[in-house]
Amino acid sequence: MTLVAPGVQNHGEVFTRRWVVEVLLDLTGYTTGRDLSGMHLLEPSCGSGAFLGPAVERLIASAQGHGRDLASLGDAIRSYDLQAEHVQICRTLCRGLLVAAGEPASGASALAERWVRHADFLLSGIEDSPADVVIGNPPYIRYDDLADDVVALYRSTWQTMRGRGDIYVGFIERSLRMLKSGGKVGFICADRWMRNQYGALLREMVASRYAVEHVWTMHDVDAFEAPVLAYPAITVLGNRAQGSAVVADTTAAFGASSAAALALAVRDEAFTEFSGTGVAAHRLPHWFDGGEFWPTGSPVRLALIENLNDRFAPLHDPATGTKVSIGVATGADKVFITKDPTVAEPDRMLPLAMRRDLMSGTFKWQGNYLVNPWADDGSLVSLGDYPQMAAYLSEHPALKERFVAKQDPGSWHRTIDKVQAKLTDMPKLLLQDMKAHIHPVLEPGGHYPHHNLYYVVSDAWDMEVLGGILLSRIAQAFIEAYCVRMAGGTLRFQAQYLKRIRVPKPDQIDAPTQDALRTAFRDRDTDAATQAAGIAYGVEPKDYDLG
Repeated sequence: MTLVAPGVQNHGEVFTRRWVVEVLLDLTGYTTGRDLSGMHLLEPSCGSGAFLGPAVERLIASAQGHGRDLASLGDAIRSYDLQAEHVQICRTLCRGLLVAAGEPASGASALAERWVRHADFLLSGIEDSPADVVIGNPPYIRYDDLADDVVALYRSTWQTMRGRGDIYVGFIERSLRMLKSGGKVGFICADRWMRNQYGALLREMVASRYAVEHVWTMHDVDAFEAPVLAYPAITVLGNRAQGSAVVADTTAAFGASSAAALALAVRDEAFTEFSGTGVAAHRLPHWFDGGEFWPTGSPVRLALIENLNDRFAPLHDPATGTKVSIGVATGADKVFITKDPTVAEPDRMLPLAMRRDLMSGTFKWQGNYLVNPWADDGSLVSLGDYPQMAAYLSEHPALKERFVAKQDPGSWHRTIDKVQAKLTDMPKLLLQDMKAHIHPVLEPGGHYPHHNLYYVVSDAWDMEVLGGILLSRIAQAFIEAYCVRMAGGTLRFQAQYLKRIRVPKPDQIDAPTQDALRTAFRDRDTDAATQAAGIAYGVEPKDYDLG
């Protein structure tokens, strides 16, 4: 998301409120009680000094408290900006703070020039001195808004800058690569990289080499001096092995006092959770692995997801023969799908499960058929062997204009996807995409799923017991954590998200709990399903706001 205040020229800069800066300095350990003269602070895009000013104030206070000569602080800070006017503003700011602290004007000017440089942080020409702390609000400018040659140069230099993302991804990568062992990056920036495809390589990099220490989601918080279009979060990353991580979820009521209280609370090694005005926070034992989408949600929900991720296998699991997938795409539904069973030979008419068959919560077939051009062995049947089907499909010359038909004109009568014959008779849990709540429905066998449905089949599960687990708010919590929400809060129940659901092993659920799950599924009783699933998982749903 490009962060731009209405009516402001897009250089990617918006002023950060002072309390946000102070919290980030605290969380990264840049505090006056330490001897900051021996540390190296980096500000990669200093703008008009929202971060640089408070950092310099702390550096001066620390130097005075530790008896350091201000003139000796030349290597303590490096900051950069691409705009010459910002460089001059920040040099003037630094010079004024130094002079006020007793440094002669000439020495103050020399320090200010060393501290603030006119350079593009993402290109060569800046010092690669290792940093103890990197702090700031990196610019938010979409790649599409930059000149092609600049984007190409950035992409060739920073491996995480892929897809249609924002420039801040590169700022995070370079900042991490410049950290000393034990160093920290503290940014307030959009959290979209954690949950969009363009952030996959950055997530992979962080998960493999660095630690997520804090993620404070602040989407509704007044963190900037002007209105913005972004999804900001306070994010602190460390150059160390991953340990525990603090997650916080905030409302518009979150502000300076709550932020300072939380920043103080997390210093206690015994800290586990925090509740204050506009904020709830929780310490997770560790962060989430790999380049897959990182989950989102309230701290207790993230704690639940982490707990279950650690203890249980995913729903899609070859060990139990459980598969999550999507139904058949035809490329021409108006032709291949019909309610007239006589348009082709009887063995070419395949009963098709569609979205409307699930509406009541019990599978009620509406009479749709797929004109099926596939043999049981997966080969495409010959039209010469099926004259009735050949005549019907030939009435629709548009079939030959499809991309899939032009690729192989001899197979013009194929659907995009093959039909897997053995799937038809298997009991299936069917799920519709784009709903507010998870809605698994059992199709007992005999129907093939259409592309607008996702399905679950298994060699090990009693499908009604599994249906009870998927009906529960615990399963819903996984979807809410990982999926992209649509307008009005509608969720996407796609295979990539359904596969993230963790489930117990079927043979480790006792008989009474299986009965309770089965009954809840038959009755469409989400409350009962949630309570029974809680027993199966060994968790108390109400502890995670699921009761």
